[in-house]
Amino acid sequence: MKKRTNKNEGVVYSTEFGKTCPKCGNPVNQCTCRQSGPAVSVDGIVRIGRETKGRKGSGVTVITGLPLDAKGLKDLAKKLKQKCGTGGSVKTGNIEIQGDHRELLAQELKKLGYTVKLSGG
Repeated sequence: MKKRTNKNEGVVYSTEFGKTCPKCGNPVNQCTCRQSGPAVSVDGIVRIGRETKGRKGSGVTVITGLPLDAKGLKDLAKKLKQKCGTGGSVKTGNIEIQGDHRELLAQELKKLGYTVKLSGG
């Protein structure tokens, strides 16, 4: 008889604490794995690219590699969206700006003191 191993084993909900994190096993409001800093590795270079995948052909400009926390990303995204005159959002440590604004965003980030590199084609 084979022993079954399942990655999803473990406590998902406890009547004492409520939902628990599957990675660290702590209650969600006391999770330690989410407080470990930025999810992306930061090498000092901010990369600006354009993506259309999963957006029905509509392109967005994606800014990755910013060494900021969630509040800092949100504030910077607001400033950049106002500069471009478009919408956007912050998702998983990246800033997404609607439309193709790579050159304008590169100039703005250079003014703020970041090392900028255009990525993609």
